[in-house]
Amino acid sequence: MPSELAKHLDRAEKAIAKGKPDLALEEYQVVLHEDPQNDKVRESMADLYVTLNRPAEAAALLSPVFDRLATIGDVARAVIVFKKIARLGKPEVEQWFRFGQLVERSNRREALEAYEVALSEFTQSGRRIEARSAIERIVVLDPTEQNYHREGDIALELGDNKAASVAFFEAGRLARQAGRDGTLWFQQAYAADPENLPVALAFGRVVLDRGDAKRAIAILERFASIAGSNLELGEIYGRALLAAGRPKEAEPFVWPLYQRDPTQVALVEQLLRGFLKNQANVSALALARKWEAAEHKLGRRREFAKTLKDVADQCQLDLEFLEYLVQVFNNASREHDYCKTLLKLFDLYYAARNFIKAGDTLDRAAEVDPYEPGHQQRLERLRGKIDANLFNSIANRFQRASSAREPEPATAQDDPQTTVLEDLVLQAEIFMQYSMRSKAMERLQRISKLFPYEEDKNQKVQQLYLSAGFSPDYTGVPRPAGTSAPSRTPVAAATPAPRAAADEESVDNIARVTEITRNIYRQTNVKNVLFTTVNEVGRHWQVSRCIAGLCAPGKPPSAALEYCAPNVKQSEVMAIVKLIGAVLPLAEQRGMVSLSEAVGSPELAAIPEVVSSLDIRSLLAVPLVDGERIAGILLLEQCGSQRRWRQADTMVLKTIADQVVQALQNVRLRSLVRNLAVTDERSGLLKRSSYLDVLLSEARRAQQQKSPLTVMLFFFGKASALVKECGEAAVRDMMLQIGQVIAANMRQTDMGVRYDLTSVALILADTNAKNAFFVVDKVRKALAAIKIPGADRELTVTTGIAEAAIQHSFDPVDIVTEVINRVEGALEVAKAEGGNKAHSIAPNPQPALT
Repeated sequence: MPSELAKHLDRAEKAIAKGKPDLALEEYQVVLHEDPQNDKVRESMADLYVTLNRPAEAAALLSPVFDRLATIGDVARAVIVFKKIARLGKPEVEQWFRFGQLVERSNRREALEAYEVALSEFTQSGRRIEARSAIERIVVLDPTEQNYHREGDIALELGDNKAASVAFFEAGRLARQAGRDGTLWFQQAYAADPENLPVALAFGRVVLDRGDAKRAIAILERFASIAGSNLELGEIYGRALLAAGRPKEAEPFVWPLYQRDPTQVALVEQLLRGFLKNQANVSALALARKWEAAEHKLGRRREFAKTLKDVADQCQLDLEFLEYLVQVFNNASREHDYCKTLLKLFDLYYAARNFIKAGDTLDRAAEVDPYEPGHQQRLERLRGKIDANLFNSIANRFQRASSAREPEPATAQDDPQTTVLEDLVLQAEIFMQYSMRSKAMERLQRISKLFPYEEDKNQKVQQLYLSAGFSPDYTGVPRPAGTSAPSRTPVAAATPAPRAAADEESVDNIARVTEITRNIYRQTNVKNVLFTTVNEVGRHWQVSRCIAGLCAPGKPPSAALEYCAPNVKQSEVMAIVKLIGAVLPLAEQRGMVSLSEAVGSPELAAIPEVVSSLDIRSLLAVPLVDGERIAGILLLEQCGSQRRWRQADTMVLKTIADQVVQALQNVRLRSLVRNLAVTDERSGLLKRSSYLDVLLSEARRAQQQKSPLTVMLFFFGKASALVKECGEAAVRDMMLQIGQVIAANMRQTDMGVRYDLTSVALILADTNAKNAFFVVDKVRKALAAIKIPGADRELTVTTGIAEAAIQHSFDPVDIVTEVINRVEGALEVAKAEGGNKAHSIAPNPQPALT
C-alpha cells in the first residue's frame, strides 16, 4: 500500500511540473483518502487551491492541520497554519479561541484580538459559557474597567452572581484608582452578592461618604459579628453608627480600633461627642477616663487636654464631667481652661442650689486668679447661703484685688497697697517666666494704672518693664511732685502679639518643639521635610506666611515651599525668589535676621515692591546652616500688623532650623543608600549583600533621632522541603510574587531584603516591636491570595521580631549585631511554636559585642 501512495505522490508532482494542477489534485485526493492524517499532502493541496483561486477549499483542508498541531503543542507551526487559514477564509470561532491561547505569552496584542473575535461570535451565537471563557482570558491580559464590566454582565447572564460581584468590584476599584467615581460599579457588585465582604466594605464606604449613614449600616450590619477583628470593617461600621447618632452601639467597634491603631483618635473624639450629644453622660465620662489613660501612655497628655477643651466648648456638660475636666486641666497646667471650667461649675452648682459646692468652686477659682472679672458678684450671690467662715475665706482671696480697683490709688507706703503691688509684680514675673505674655502684659497694665510712675522709684518694677518691653501710657496723669524720670534707655511701646492663644501655649515649651521636630524627622523626602516644616512652624507661631527655601548665597533657590494662613494670598514665585535673594546675604552675615518693622527697613530697601505686594509688616529669617555653609533659609512673615519677635521665638526657631538641616541630611542619605544598594529589579527588594549596610545606616539614623527601629524576618517554609515538593523554579516564582507584594505594601521609610531563598527581612524605621505586630497582620492579609505552587495550599508566614536597643552610648555596629542575633532567635522560637506564628524578643540591657 505505501508503494501505491508513493506512486500517486510521484504522479502529482509530475502533474504540477507539467502545469496540470487539477490532475495533481486528483492524485493528492487519492493519497488523502488513504491517509487522512497526512498534513503535508493537505498543505500541498491547499497551495494548489490557492493557485486555482479556490481559497475556501484551501482553508477547509488546513483546518484539521491547525487542530492537530494545536493539540500536540506545536505552537510555531500551528500559528503559521492559523494565519494561512485567516488569510484564506474565516476560521471557526473555536480556532480563534485556541489561537489566542497559543500566543498569549508570545504576543499579547494578537491574543487579545483573537479573544475579542471569539467573544463576539460566541455572544452572537448565544454560547454564553464559551463567551465567559473568552472574556476571562481578556481580563487576564487587559484588566481594564470596561473589560471587568463585560465579564460581570456575562456572569450575571449565566446566573453566577458571585463572579459578577467580583468583576464589578474590580471595575469600581480601577475607576477609583483613576480618580473616577466607582459608586455605580460598587452598587452593582453589592446587588449581585451582598455577602461579599470586600464589596460591602467598598459600597458601604461610598454610601457613608455621601452622608447616608443608615444605608451604610444596613449594608454592613450582617458582618457586625466580625467587625471587631477586621480593622477596616470596624472603622467604617463604627463611623456609620456614629453618624447615625448611635454611639453606644459604635463603641465596641471604635474603641478596639483605636487600641490597635492609636492614630484613629478622631473617631474616639467623635464617639465622645456622640455620647455628650445624646446626654449619655455616664458613658461619656467612662470613655473619657479610659481615653485619658491610653493617651497618657502614648505621651500625648497635652494633645488630649486640648482635644477635651474643644469638646467642652461645643457640647453641653453635666456636673460630673465638668469636675473631671477640672482635674484634666489642672494636671495639664492649663490655667485659663481650669479657671473657665471652674466658673462653669460654679454656675451649675448655684443653679442646683448646692451652695457649699459653689463656694468651694469659687474658692478654687479665686486661688488661681483673684482678678477674674465677676468674682465679687459671684461672692455676693453666696452671701447668707454658705458658712460665714467659708465666705470670709473666699473674700480674703481677692480682697486685695477688690481694693486695687478703688478709683483713687493710695500711696505706696500703705501696707495693703504695698502687698497689692508685690502681688502683681510677682504674678507678672511668673507669667514672663512661663512665656504667658498676654497675662503678664495684663498685670503690667494694672501696675501702671494703679501705681503710676512707680518705675521711677522702684528698681524692681523698672527692670520688669524693661524685660517685658512694656512702656506705660500716662497720658493725662501728671508726674507726682518731687519725682523725676530715671535715666534709662527708652523702650518702644509693646505691640500686642497677634496671637494671645499661642502665648498661653508657651512657644518655647520643649514638648512642643520635640513634637515639631519628630514630625519633620518622619518625612521621607526633601519636599515633605520642607512642607512639614512650614506648616508646623506657620501654624504654631500663627504667622501669616512661612517659607522654607534651599539655596546657596548668590544662587536662586533649588526648592521652596510656602505656608499661608487662612485668608492670606499665596506669594508669586518670583516674589519668593527675590525675597530669599535679599534676605539670604543678611543671614549669612548676621545669622538671625529680625525685622519688627519691615516696611521702609534698609535691609529690604532693594525689594520695596515685594514687601508692599506681600503686605509684609514684620519678618524673621532663620538660616539653615549645614556645617559652615548656609544651605537655605526659613522665613516667617507677619502681614497686616507689626509683630515683635521675642528672644524665646528666635532661640526655639534656631533649634528647629538645626533639626531641619539634620532631617534633610537623613532623607538624602537614605535615598543614597537605596540607590547604591543592589536591588532585585523584579521583586523590588534589596539583595542580601545590602542587608548589613542598610541596617547599620538605619541604626545610626535612629540614634540621631532617638527613634525606634525594628527588624522582622518572614519565613515562608523550609527551602529544601519546598524545592523537593515544587521544584526550585516554582519556589523562586513564588518568592518573586511574595517580594512584589511586600514591596508594594511597604512604607517609603521601610527597607525589604531578600534574606534567603524562602525568607524576607523587613527593616521598619520609627516603629517599635508592638506596632510591628500590626505589620504582620497587614502582610498576612496581603499574601492571602498566594498559594504553595502545585499544592493549592495556603502560605504559612512565620515571623521573628526584634526592636533594636537604640541608646546613644551604644556603638551602631554592636546594635546591629545584637538585633540580628535576636531577630533570628525570635524566628526560631516562632518556628518551635508550630509555625505560622509571630514572636518578639525584647532588647537586652547591653548589646552584644563583636
